[in-house]
Amino acid sequence: MESMSKAMTQFRLALIQLRVSSVKSDNLTRAGEFIKKAASQGAKIITLPECFNSPYGTNYFPEYAETIPGESTQRLSDLAKECQVYLIGGSIPEEDGGKFYNTCTVFGPDGTLLTKHRKLHLFDIDVPGRIRFQESETLSAGDSLSMFETPYCKVGVGICYDIRFAELAQVYCQKGCQLLVYPGAFNLTTGPAHWELLQRGRAVDNQVFVATASPARDVDASYVAWGHSTVVSPWGEILAQAGIDETVVYANVDLKKLVEVRQQIPVLSQKRRDLYAVEWKKP
Repeated sequence: MESMSKAMTQFRLALIQLRVSSVKSDNLTRAGEFIKKAASQGAKIITLPECFNSPYGTNYFPEYAETIPGESTQRLSDLAKECQVYLIGGSIPEEDGGKFYNTCTVFGPDGTLLTKHRKLHLFDIDVPGRIRFQESETLSAGDSLSMFETPYCKVGVGICYDIRFAELAQVYCQKGCQLLVYPGAFNLTTGPAHWELLQRGRAVDNQVFVATASPARDVDASYVAWGHSTVVSPWGEILAQAGIDETVVYANVDLKKLVEVRQQIPVLSQKRRDLYAVEWKKP
């Protein structure tokens, strides 16, 4: 019983920091190779980065978009089943009814689609002289929470810009999520300023594990990703972090740490719900 309990509270998480090219078939092939490698190293939950099958950019989204199910998601389903892992498919441009979405699919060890997350908050920013990007020029926003259960923990999913909205993480926490995963592609302006800060903030505020998977940095790309895929503990510690190159990052996640942190600093039970509340408005 003790060994079973340990097995259910500890697991290995893998973040694939993929170098994304303009050739979709190459991206799918390399992603598959890294997924198999991570599974062979004992990873039970594996995540790919945002826009893992196409370059990131409003002009690319319509060109690379697929329906779901489609080529990329069928490949992810097959890989999850072959490797017997929970596979968080980063994100792909999705086409549905003439609209385009930035969408993450999650597959279980039997290849079943467990949840589909359409990016809730579109990346529309303008930092004068540094970066302007408007996802809303092409994409539509999603409107659903995305969670899934594993034998180890309950997982909440966001995509990149979603991490800036603390309320989403709070709702996931209220609904029992212990790990929040954000495939994301911060850039050379927002990355050094906020990438690690936001992850540690979401982790400490909600006393959960937070993981982010970025594309590898390609200085020749039209949009240059920051990299530095990261896993953060409920205490705000960096458990694992990549550099800028293509790689797989592993972290051993121990849910007992989450329990200890919540016992030592019980902010979740000390919230003044008589004075304030954060809630999900859709049924």
